[in-house]
Amino acid sequence: MSSKHKDWWRGAVIYQIYPRSFQDSNGDGIGDLNGITARLPHVASLGVDAIWISPFFTSPMKDFGYDVSDYCDVDPMFGSLSDFDALVEMAHTLGLKVMIDLVLSHTSAQHPWFMESRASRGNPRADWYVWSDPQPDGTPPNNWLSIFGGPAWQWDARREQYYLHNFLVEQPDLNFHCPEVQDALLDVTRFWLDRGVDGFRLDTINFYIHDKKLRSNPALPPEKRNANIAPSVNPYNHQEHLYSKNQPENLEFLKRFRALLDEYPGTTCVGEVGDAQRGLEIMGEYTSGHDKAHMCYAFEFLAGDQLTAARVADVMGQVDRVASDGWACWAFSNHDVPRHVTRWDLTPAAQRAYATLILTLRGSACLYQGEELGLPEADVAFEDLQDPYGIEFWPEFKGRDGCRTPMVWEQSNQNGGFTSGHPWLPVSHEHLNRAVAVQEEEPGALLHHYRKAIHFRHAHPALIGGDHGGVSHTGEVVHFTRIGGGEEIFVAINLSPEPATIAMPAGGWHQIGQELGSAAPAPDGKLHLGPWQPALALKAG
Repeated sequence: MSSKHKDWWRGAVIYQIYPRSFQDSNGDGIGDLNGITARLPHVASLGVDAIWISPFFTSPMKDFGYDVSDYCDVDPMFGSLSDFDALVEMAHTLGLKVMIDLVLSHTSAQHPWFMESRASRGNPRADWYVWSDPQPDGTPPNNWLSIFGGPAWQWDARREQYYLHNFLVEQPDLNFHCPEVQDALLDVTRFWLDRGVDGFRLDTINFYIHDKKLRSNPALPPEKRNANIAPSVNPYNHQEHLYSKNQPENLEFLKRFRALLDEYPGTTCVGEVGDAQRGLEIMGEYTSGHDKAHMCYAFEFLAGDQLTAARVADVMGQVDRVASDGWACWAFSNHDVPRHVTRWDLTPAAQRAYATLILTLRGSACLYQGEELGLPEADVAFEDLQDPYGIEFWPEFKGRDGCRTPMVWEQSNQNGGFTSGHPWLPVSHEHLNRAVAVQEEEPGALLHHYRKAIHFRHAHPALIGGDHGGVSHTGEVVHFTRIGGGEEIFVAINLSPEPATIAMPAGGWHQIGQELGSAAPAPDGKLHLGPWQPALALKAG
């Protein structure tokens, strides 16, 4: 296998599919694997390299599949293993790699492993989860908090001990200090590799291992708190999570995981780093060298703060300092945060500018279903909420349902072509006029811009795997060069509704990317950019 093929992930464009909301094939109102298979031609038409499918494993669905009760089977609501096999075959026929979401840090409380573990203190899986005696006064062993609100410890009367849950009470944390747990999870990984998957998105990759001594986290001063990971109303933001996650032993497990993937050339993984203070630093640690995760993403570009030119330059500068040996995978939207069109209040012109930006930055890129349509965050009424996170913190935090509403394929019916039944979340009427079929008929639609931008990226080796010469900004214009594959490309993007002028770097440059609205350098060496306009130029060789 050629090195280029083996490293397809470097600079890849990955399309995230949230299976409950992509396409329903049987009328029950919930998306499924056969629905995904039927819609893969649309995904392939974008020109992306791979799909990432959020969890579809057997689950009681307390957290919509992120609470797994059987790692090696498909939940009946999504179909069967044979349906998954058919999906993989169709994706590969269309030239798409398949990545699936592995949730290794915790299981469902209904997983047979946990049911055995909680039965007694002396059974073979007694230490497969994180158990602790109470303090003398009966309170939990330390002050760790759950991301979903409240203490991260739940009392269990069977063992008369507390168990750790960094997320829902129904999501007990596995004990990675137990070698048998690591072995079992690597067996799960091998099961899916043998089934033909090309890689994994690793959920909460920095939560795998906890402090063995169960030391309490220190308080975080108010001025250091931010809401990148949890909403500001969540007390989780009041701690510096030194001991409940981010432990150094995690690197040793990631090396074991990478060694397994290396047995299957051409496979890859991308880790989700959930840390509000040290996200980029951890991303650098976890992707350094060639023996841990291939790539990771932190939450800097998924945060609520407006993504200004200065912010882009600052984040990319931090990456150069703390993760220069690693590889980032950038996303503006996903299934956990409000869609960026709404988060940043983007006009159609601004949406194009940000699409061009993410597809020219150094790193790989994840696009979330509907992002190519410019879907805004849906407004979901409280009585329609499904997300336990939103129900807990309503109305100050409305949860994650607004970005999880069904994909819109056509305008001709109230469910957007998603289902013939009653959808599990209401289809946003605001989305219908942005449906795929509508935009296919409009030459100037955002959908076509995404296709052009992805094609442009693939046409230039410098944009796929090249380095950058540092990311800078002049006012609201972010600019950088990308160098690699025998070419050097200059990128400037005006991230504002006002015209801007900047100086071109020295050297002979010629305009490229006209299909993306690229501005041409003026004879005086200046670049005159209209509102939200990019400039793309290739250095004369």
